[in-house]
Amino acid sequence: MRQTAITKRLAGLGGAKWEVYSKAKDLVAQGQDIIEMTIGEPDVSAPAELVEAAVDSLQRGRTTYSNGRGEAGLRNALAERYSQSTGRAITADQVLCFPGTQTALYAVLMGVAEAGNEVLVGDPMYATYEGVIRASGADVVPVPLRPENGFRISAEDIATRITPKTSAILLTTPHNPTGAVLTDVDVEAIGKLAIEHDLWIISDEVYDQLIFDGSAFSSPLARAELAERVVVVSSISKSHAAPGFRSGWCVGSEAFTEALLPLSETMLFGNQPFIADATERAIREGSSVAAGMAQRYSARVDRLQALLSKETQLRVLRPQAGMFAMIEVSATGMNGNDYALHLLEHGKVAVMPGTSFGMTVDNWVRVALTVDDETFATACDRIVAHANQLQLEAT
Repeated sequence: MRQTAITKRLAGLGGAKWEVYSKAKDLVAQGQDIIEMTIGEPDVSAPAELVEAAVDSLQRGRTTYSNGRGEAGLRNALAERYSQSTGRAITADQVLCFPGTQTALYAVLMGVAEAGNEVLVGDPMYATYEGVIRASGADVVPVPLRPENGFRISAEDIATRITPKTSAILLTTPHNPTGAVLTDVDVEAIGKLAIEHDLWIISDEVYDQLIFDGSAFSSPLARAELAERVVVVSSISKSHAAPGFRSGWCVGSEAFTEALLPLSETMLFGNQPFIADATERAIREGSSVAAGMAQRYSARVDRLQALLSKETQLRVLRPQAGMFAMIEVSATGMNGNDYALHLLEHGKVAVMPGTSFGMTVDNWVRVALTVDDETFATACDRIVAHANQLQLEAT
């Protein structure tokens, strides 16, 4: 039977990227002692107050239809939050609610890019970015993120890749997989490029509440000169350890959200009222778990970095935020994919190859910081033992 162009554009995406993850799952199912550090599931459950708010809303019968924009209470709460964090007056009409950041990102890309366009995005990138860009019909243009720049995307590298076809720059700050956080200077320089070339800026800020001490978050939404061209996407998945709630949003100009509304209505017709009520409470009261997660993840990466730098030739580039750390493995003589498979088989630790996120980090792997402290310590010991065995075999 005939299939549409979008299915062809998305064909082949995803499978190979998850080879190590899938093999680890199979080995665990067979009873093997594998420490899984591939996926960034929060290391705590959703806060009790968030669950209670959802249950209370369900018991009050909040299971009716919503509307294409999302529930008014949640949109008002988000408008107040972003007004406070950006120092700009953000209205509820600038907010559209979706089931998670992923859905919001899909809708936004459909609203700013189409066939014949190009979207610039940092390489490495979150695993689904290629799909949401290609779904719109646009082409993906990777912009290398350089370790010597802390994996922060640079305006200079963006500028060399802008063409008449470029329609948007997709930013992630804090970044997944590297944990890099854009500075005010970075954002200002990128914003000037967007103005000069009349480009959209889409900013995925889902990790903005998991910033480690010593780093500061900067959003392009805070810059008045970018107000008509910036769209932020986010959710409570990371900040409130609630990925299964599937509650996200986008924030843009009123003109943009008005234009995107028919697409939102066609796709989803708003988010679930009882989920929206729980999310509204989460936004208004703030997260009771984000600070603890950030503290634990930061401490774990400190332990990983100290141990690997002392005991092995592996190099950890310390993240500034988020749930992951990147390890350079070129000293082993293997690329990231071969190393990850070897570590799984011989070290019993599952990590993600850098190539799951892009070709710039071919010699790197990503390690999730979200296992408990005891398990994390065991994983570190296994990584060290495996690296030393590789070095012994090489001599």
